[in-house]
Amino acid sequence: MLSILVTGAAGLIGGEVCARLASAGHRVYALTHRAPDIFANDGSRVPVAAALNGDICAAGLGLHEAPQVDVVIHCAASLTFDAPYDALEAINVGGTRNVIAFAKAHNAALIHVSTAYVCGLQDGPIAEKPVADGTVFANGYERSKAQAEKQVHGSGLTHCIVRPAIVLGDSKTGAIRKFDAMYQTFAMITRGWVDQLPTTPEASLDFVPVDYVAQAIAQLAQRMDAANGSICHLTSGNPLALESFAQAISAYPQFSTPNLVSAASFDTASLSSSQRRVWHKVASAYASYFQRNPRFVNANLRTLTGLETPETGAQWFHRLIEFAIDGGLLAGAAPNAHPDTDRQAACAHQEPTASLP
Repeated sequence: MLSILVTGAAGLIGGEVCARLASAGHRVYALTHRAPDIFANDGSRVPVAAALNGDICAAGLGLHEAPQVDVVIHCAASLTFDAPYDALEAINVGGTRNVIAFAKAHNAALIHVSTAYVCGLQDGPIAEKPVADGTVFANGYERSKAQAEKQVHGSGLTHCIVRPAIVLGDSKTGAIRKFDAMYQTFAMITRGWVDQLPTTPEASLDFVPVDYVAQAIAQLAQRMDAANGSICHLTSGNPLALESFAQAISAYPQFSTPNLVSAASFDTASLSSSQRRVWHKVASAYASYFQRNPRFVNANLRTLTGLETPETGAQWFHRLIEFAIDGGLLAGAAPNAHPDTDRQAACAHQEPTASLP
């Protein structure tokens, strides 16, 4: 049995990681910034050894009495893509620095949850290697996560870096505990509040199920000697082309179908005034992800654990849509009632939720 500390344990990934580790018989300490309870993706309460109120931005993670642990799994991050860089750096880089110091003090191994999109604006095959110098990033979030990775690589700790792609619902049911971040973008698209998506001809979206991501992290935590120094892409291996994304939405007659337009010719002046407001407040933060075509190599996880990537094609995407309809996100809303477009709520400090990790 291992003693494991999970930061960001109240978030989508963190909660599901806690659930899988606890069910495997490990002693799990859940570090949260605000929420006192830890939930799995299915909504069940996770029986952790202790929920600890802390702060990754504080020395010692803000813990007065810290448990002795064997492994630290660092899920906590700010996902506010367009926040000032110093704010992202304080949490994603400074917070990681504090987590590294905590792990060193406990002689613990470290799993650092990054993002596949530290590749920045590169397209084509993306190797499971450290981020190259000179990488051009789409936003400060990607840059901050790349900086955090460099700290982990240079820490001297037994460590593994995992890079999830865009994390969505369960691989079998499509279920997800919270409709946040990318789901709110889906809602705006299907309701016609954003009816144009600036894209490139080969653009794709790499969606990956939350259960696969959590199971991968849990298995790696139990194999840290073998995983030491590894980078693992937790990605689909089968990204969804933007045209297939639009076709899946168009299969539902109650939805507004997005018009895919050339990114080179897209002009916000062509949008209505209400659409421009939504675009500038929310959608623009995610625009680059509809214009890129990275192909993430994901061999390391399979080699280390034998875990295979689940099916993530059109059928799974339809299951995601059906769950969102059943959950009321994509059905039953008044025509003029906009969803919460405050990305601060969707990307709570230190407790990441669904979407781009």
